[in-house]
Amino acid sequence: MVALDVERIPVRMDRAGLNPVADLMLFARYRSLLKRLMPVAYLGYTIKPNVYGSLAAASLGIPALPNVSGLGTAFIRGGILQSIVTRLYRVGFARAPLVFFQNNEDRSLFVERSIVRPDQARVLPGSGVDLDRFKPAPLDEGPPVFLLVARLLRDKGVLEFVEAARILRSNLPGARFQLLGPIDEGNRTAISRSELDSWTKEGVVEYLGVTDDVRPFIAAASAIVLPSYREGLPRALVEGAAMARPLIAADAPGSRDIVEDGVNGYLCRVRDTGSLAETVKRMADLPFDQRLAMGEAARRRVQERFSEELVVRGYLDVIAGLEARRAA
Repeated sequence: MVALDVERIPVRMDRAGLNPVADLMLFARYRSLLKRLMPVAYLGYTIKPNVYGSLAAASLGIPALPNVSGLGTAFIRGGILQSIVTRLYRVGFARAPLVFFQNNEDRSLFVERSIVRPDQARVLPGSGVDLDRFKPAPLDEGPPVFLLVARLLRDKGVLEFVEAARILRSNLPGARFQLLGPIDEGNRTAISRSELDSWTKEGVVEYLGVTDDVRPFIAAASAIVLPSYREGLPRALVEGAAMARPLIAADAPGSRDIVEDGVNGYLCRVRDTGSLAETVKRMADLPFDQRLAMGEAARRRVQERFSEELVVRGYLDVIAGLEARRAA
């Protein structure tokens, strides 16, 4: 942050809690901070910064530009939590001049439910990836290594991945199945430490822990796997594609924006262990030159549609327009 000449100001919040008093205090913290800074615009992402940060900004006449980076557990599981979150979004986004979405399906859902207006909603291609930092890496010709990079949550398809690895042990004896990411104990769908320990003890998967740099792990993998039930635009797949790795994902919102079935990877059915196992086997059985071609196609797709440059330009153009209106 210092190298970028950016001031970092921590804002305390209970990201998974539903306590209205705690959320009111979060709104007050946002408002106090924004009143001191009076920025040209407020940029938010994830639900509580989007809702309470946008409300605080609107109360001060500061334009809010929230980014709905994914709909998460509330919209996957449904029920009363989805109703609560829907109302929060509707109130939080009411005065935002623009709301970014990372795929068309999320945008359409919010428009259909009157959470945002059609003219207010715009699709931005994810968070973008630095194509100079995430460069193609040589693909090893040895036994396949399938890597899932994600927070260890049920909604990310972790259980399906582990069970598919268990199914394929006899058919692909040399294959390795790896998990990379944190145990997110604050999430309602978190994988427990005991579950993870039992899998590694059984030898069905390898747990690689957490890292600040995923590139060495992607470089060592044959394919990147994400059987998630729903995404905004999954960074793991974008980064894997940028490094010329073929992809395997569930045919779900967000993931299917990146994976072109049969071109840069394969799609399997959502929440379907058997379909995932068949798809992984299909990838493992591909001749090496075809896997290589898929990885090259994945890199090209990211260059054309998901580069960091495109995302940054999208933000800068909107902010420039806000500044121009304010000056006028």
